[in-house]
Amino acid sequence: MVNQVLAQLSAQNHHYNQTEKKLINFITQQPHLAGELTIRSMADQTGVSTATISRFVKKIGFASYRDFSLALASRTTPNPPVDLFGEIADDDNTQAIANKVFSGAKNALDTTLDQLTASKLDQAAQILLQAQHVGFFGIGGSSIVAFNAYHKFLRTPLNVVSHPDYDIQLMQAVKLTNQDAAIVISHSGRNEDTLLIAQMLKEHGVPTIAITSFFDSPLTHLADLVLLSLAEEVNFRSESMSSLIAQLTIIDTLFTLVGSQLPQETQIVVDNLRQVIEETRQK
Repeated sequence: MVNQVLAQLSAQNHHYNQTEKKLINFITQQPHLAGELTIRSMADQTGVSTATISRFVKKIGFASYRDFSLALASRTTPNPPVDLFGEIADDDNTQAIANKVFSGAKNALDTTLDQLTASKLDQAAQILLQAQHVGFFGIGGSSIVAFNAYHKFLRTPLNVVSHPDYDIQLMQAVKLTNQDAAIVISHSGRNEDTLLIAQMLKEHGVPTIAITSFFDSPLTHLADLVLLSLAEEVNFRSESMSSLIAQLTIIDTLFTLVGSQLPQETQIVVDNLRQVIEETRQK
């Protein structure tokens, strides 16, 4: 829980006012100390009123300051060095580099799983299962996730569409209707080309699932359901690379949920695909 809170506060710092940012900076820099403070002590340490602190912890999802401080206090390992999930140091050997890369990926998976709920995943699966066609959309690095989703969902009975070319994606978005569904992937949720696709989907009433790392980005306001892919932020590049792993795993989860709810139909599709692919292999 605490990893989720710290990652979310760091990643979405720019969505808060100056007073809230003061609290966020204090909490993320000294989570152990913050977890031990009473609300009055927190106010004294930060210069922020107790009333503001109380409103803030409720804004980020806690019922009370006590629940918030208990979540922080539950962190049993010290804060990692700032470069653990970030840039590689000049004196890092191969093992150290591998450890940092794998640690960043593991962190992204753990933090993303912490904030995913069964109800949201079930809702997403139902949107896909009820759709006549499902479109997968992503630009740049996110196109990797979109095409991976397309490749996986070809193994289900769903009728799926995707394309790496942006203009074709835009045309596909325009053709979808309120009887279809779409998954739009964007790490920042601010790419203008992606937002145009999302806007077209919204105008045509297409139920849309956004997979992004920023809960209050423009993309989230255009989507019907948001699935967050979170990672501890050291810089935008390292965080976006780690969140890509989380996005791929969210897609894997949705694929498994859909397949498990259509087991016989999915098995038939998989068997047919295997047979066709086997015929292309040299004997």
